[in-house]
Amino acid sequence: MKRLFSILAIAGTMAFGTVNANAYTTTTAATTTVATVTQEENAAPAEELGFHQELKKRFIEGGPGFMGIVLLCLILGLAIAIERIIFLNLSTTNSKKLTQNVEDALASGGLDAAKEVCRNTKGPVASIFYQGLDRADGDIDAAEKAVVAYGGVQMGQLEKNVSWISLFIALAPMLGFMGTVIGMIQAFDKIEAAGDMQPSLVAGGIKVALLTTVFGLIVAIILQIFYNYIIAKIDSIVNDMEDASITLIDMLVKHKK
Repeated sequence: MKRLFSILAIAGTMAFGTVNANAYTTTTAATTTVATVTQEENAAPAEELGFHQELKKRFIEGGPGFMGIVLLCLILGLAIAIERIIFLNLSTTNSKKLTQNVEDALASGGLDAAKEVCRNTKGPVASIFYQGLDRADGDIDAAEKAVVAYGGVQMGQLEKNVSWISLFIALAPMLGFMGTVIGMIQAFDKIEAAGDMQPSLVAGGIKVALLTTVFGLIVAIILQIFYNYIIAKIDSIVNDMEDASITLIDMLVKHKK
């Protein structure tokens, strides 16, 4: 996870540096004007910017202050989301196949063979099975309590750092709104200093203010998609854990008899 954070942080820093380095070039290309030679000739159309260039242009116009913080929220949120997705995919187990293997091992080799099957299988379901089988020599109630307790531990591992993603989802638009309010205040300060209500004084400040809100909402939308996928994945794994735990207790009761 630390290595993933480092790679994404370096990539974000390089991208942010490239945006600042190309600020003047991008702005110049975006503001190119077309001269009319004669009334009979049509004016040449302005060169359209690509999506990446337009995004960089708008990012620069929004100001490096709040836009940089919003970008940092996106980088950190994506880093956590990607780490969680990788972890959850590695934690996914074919619980039906594992249950069948454990049941066959119990019938043929007893508890030791069943524990060996769980030991050689990755995922929270196999870990819960192992904890239950490890305490199956005593009372069934002890094994059931161990399964329930260790299930809570595994659920905590699945939900680790997910709350940070929800924080960045809420923080990104709030920062955007704050940038909008500050931009509006600056626009009114210019009007007050000039003593005249000129559209040119207000338009620039309002545009910059609204750009911060737009980028904040974009970041929130992107992270919300990842967050919903992660929550759905966690719910799926937890359901498998609960079903498998019930099946394990039934197998142990049958094995005891």
